[in-house]
Amino acid sequence: MMLGVPVYVALRLGTFTTLLKTKTLINHTPSTKILILTSLHHLKRTISVSATTMSRPRVLITRRDVPQKALDIINDKCEVDIWHESFPIPRDELLKKISGKDAILCCVTEKIDKDVLDAAGPNLKVIGTMSVGHDHLNLEEIKRRGIKVGYTPGILTDATAELTVALLLATSRRMFEAHTEILNGGWKKSVWSPLWMNGWGLLGSTVGIFGLGRIGQGVLRRLQGFGVKRFIYSGHFPRKEGEEMGAEYVSFDNLLAESDFIIVTCALNDETREIFDDKAFAKMKNSAIIVNTSRGGVIHQDALIKALKTKQIRAAGLDVMVPEPLPTDHELITLPNCTLIPHIGSAEATTREAMATLTATNIVAGLEGHPMPAALC
Repeated sequence: MMLGVPVYVALRLGTFTTLLKTKTLINHTPSTKILILTSLHHLKRTISVSATTMSRPRVLITRRDVPQKALDIINDKCEVDIWHESFPIPRDELLKKISGKDAILCCVTEKIDKDVLDAAGPNLKVIGTMSVGHDHLNLEEIKRRGIKVGYTPGILTDATAELTVALLLATSRRMFEAHTEILNGGWKKSVWSPLWMNGWGLLGSTVGIFGLGRIGQGVLRRLQGFGVKRFIYSGHFPRKEGEEMGAEYVSFDNLLAESDFIIVTCALNDETREIFDDKAFAKMKNSAIIVNTSRGGVIHQDALIKALKTKQIRAAGLDVMVPEPLPTDHELITLPNCTLIPHIGSAEATTREAMATLTATNIVAGLEGHPMPAALC
């Protein structure tokens, strides 16, 4: 059955109430009226759903492998645009895709600065970063624009603390070097040689922690069973938690001079950027080992390379470096006394799912005008 032109126009315009009063509908047979009214009610529902869909906030997700639980939270409330490649979203694509978005779910690989915020435009209301660190965010500019930011504190503490201890042991006991000796035939040549592949243990040592926050405390707790003689730490101020765990607060210079092992778990900011420089390495013991699982920028990398090559310090273990990813021909990779892993501190399955879920919840709460579970600003 073909509807008359007035009815068709009314359907197209969605003027449901007006159509009920038109002569065109009144003059139709009862059976035709039923068909028309059914069509109109269906259209009304469609228009309502479409309007709802069109009003859904738009969210850019910069990673394709975000855990599904988090995606479901955002998909339920938002229109989602995901970067589907296996590599981080390129800068030009980020600038293009963020245009007109209401929110973004990003990682530490995405630098959210003034250019990105300008490209996003005034619609951008919420940033959810799947991280604790936020040095990739221009917070001053973000706050100036009134944009809400959610992050993931606390969730990755245990995973990163575990990884830090693993990296400390791998570095001090030369595990990567030893593995290489299996592959290159060195084991066969040196089997059971008394001094071959000797490492350095924690028993009776002094362990210094730079930055006794959640992760630093988690590392300290895990190392208490290794027979460490003395724990010291440095930071802005003494912490009650440090005292409770038997750690002594010292100056940065004393931390450098007295530690057999230095573990870096501080935040990266203007005060800590490249704080481990030539002068700092010169104050450390020649037998000292440094492990960094915070941010690569805390260590002046050229100074570290020099210290490792000249034996100013014994060894280094890095989960973070500059740049990331580190080029395969970088000099750090060539140093046998430098243990490198690719920024996997929080790379534990349940931890990453919890981080993603909190990030998604932060985004939805921010878009709906509710308090974020974990708001940075």
